[in-house]
Amino acid sequence: MTANDTFRARRPWTAAMMAIVAVAAATLSACDPARTNTDKPAGSTESAITTESANATNVKLPPVHAGFDYQIGGPYAPSPGVAIVSRDHTTAPAAGLYSICYVNAFQAQPGAQGQWPADLLLHDPKGQVVIDHDWNEALLDITTSAKRTRVAARIDHWIDECAGKGYNAVEPDNYDSYSRSDGLLTADDAKAFMTLLATHAHARGLAIGQKNTADLAGSKGRTHVDFAVAEECAEYNECGTYASAFADHVVVIEYTDQGLHKACSAFGKRLSIVRRDRDVTTPGDAGYVRKTC
Repeated sequence: MTANDTFRARRPWTAAMMAIVAVAAATLSACDPARTNTDKPAGSTESAITTESANATNVKLPPVHAGFDYQIGGPYAPSPGVAIVSRDHTTAPAAGLYSICYVNAFQAQPGAQGQWPADLLLHDPKGQVVIDHDWNEALLDITTSAKRTRVAARIDHWIDECAGKGYNAVEPDNYDSYSRSDGLLTADDAKAFMTLLATHAHARGLAIGQKNTADLAGSKGRTHVDFAVAEECAEYNECGTYASAFADHVVVIEYTDQGLHKACSAFGKRLSIVRRDRDVTTPGDAGYVRKTC
């Protein structure tokens, strides 16, 4: 988020999805390496990452100015003309289309906080877990190299799942969680962690999208992200920032008719734009909305 942001819509978290996360987290806990005493200070170099390993060499970017649908609230048959679809990692990709796989990478899903090792949850000076109250999600502790490595090992499991299902790309959400951490996380922490995720995604043949966080779009050379997934970038006057940084490889989700009109007026011939309802529901639901330029 930027300083002006008050809302970013994300996937509704259903009881069924919570059950899936509980099973996955239980599996991951057995793979979580023991905590070490070699944590490096925030901003230190991630020694395991090289430019060669982080750079994408065999990934496919989403097409520019293409039909797009944001289906992270539940999958359904894409409309004619849609070429790009984003879905949750628990579901199958859209057959024959460019498919982006959603994972919540920087925060714990609601109800899944207890599935994370306590020391991988961010704590304030009083020892309380730091919560994103808009979504009731605990922030993950990525303040040191060792912790970033351990958190990434768990997120990498989902990235592997995306690759195994045949997705083309991954969309790690909450890159901007540092802006909601009361100063306990820094932008450098976020960038270092994103670089870890990019390295693993590229090794699995997946492109990786920067979710929101226009302030860090200029750091793509360091983080090695490939494209942008931008919510309400027209509403917050950020679309140009993403378009410039990612050479128009940007998928845009607006949640109001005003935002859609503004996005289409300025970038309708350049970016992939869709208007969705804030709950990203499926056809047949009372609140379902999908519009394009």
